[in-house]
Amino acid sequence: MPSPFRSLNSHQRHAFAACFLGWSLDAFDFFILVFCVSSIAGDFHVKPSAVAEALFLTLAFRPVGAFLFGAFADKYGRRPALMLNIACYSVFELSCAFVTSLHGLYILRALFGVAMGGEWGVGAALAFETLPREGRGFFSGLLQEGYAVGYLVAAAAYALLFPWFAQMTWHGHTFGWRGMFIVGAAPALLVFYIGLKVEESPVWRERNNRPEALVESTGIPKAGVLKGIRQYAPTFLFLILLMTGFNALSHGTQDLYPTFL
Repeated sequence: MPSPFRSLNSHQRHAFAACFLGWSLDAFDFFILVFCVSSIAGDFHVKPSAVAEALFLTLAFRPVGAFLFGAFADKYGRRPALMLNIACYSVFELSCAFVTSLHGLYILRALFGVAMGGEWGVGAALAFETLPREGRGFFSGLLQEGYAVGYLVAAAAYALLFPWFAQMTWHGHTFGWRGMFIVGAAPALLVFYIGLKVEESPVWRERNNRPEALVESTGIPKAGVLKGIRQYAPTFLFLILLMTGFNALSHGTQDLYPTFL
């Protein structure tokens, strides 16, 4: 059986790569904190559970980012929204390297959560509105695995780089975990790739080329939104409950495994 990738043109391959890398690097930036909980706690002289509250804040603010970046993507396009999203979570990740208090870390991780919450929805919209429909099941499953790839890359980066950073000092503090957050700013380079190689979603372009679609601040006809909500409400609510359960199982365990070990 031929590989589904063989049916893709250059434009579709770049869209897939942008979504996969964006999601993977998003997870990479999130899990860097997971591996550094004990180190941060020792630096600020608090319990690891106090640092773990930053994980809660990141996850709690993800729905805010999903709403904001989703609305932005509907109005201005998936491509610029994805570029802005990646730039935002990279900047917030880098800023974490220079915090001087635990409360400062809380604020930055909450902001990171806003940016993190917008990545999957925007990236998935760009990918699935570009990729062929007949391969949607295959590509959706593969794209979701970008999150696991991000965790693995974060683990490898921690194993390779943290011992080296731990030998350095910064203003009397061990540089270790701060160096990891500086490495976490690397995803910002993906913005240049998207700007040079990725095209806008053809579905979004087609919709916004029709004058009747240019209504409301989100760029979606109000009647269409309300009709869609009514039509798909049961499925939508089911998926919310399903993903709530998945996230409880996922983040309820993997986020603290490194600390337990």
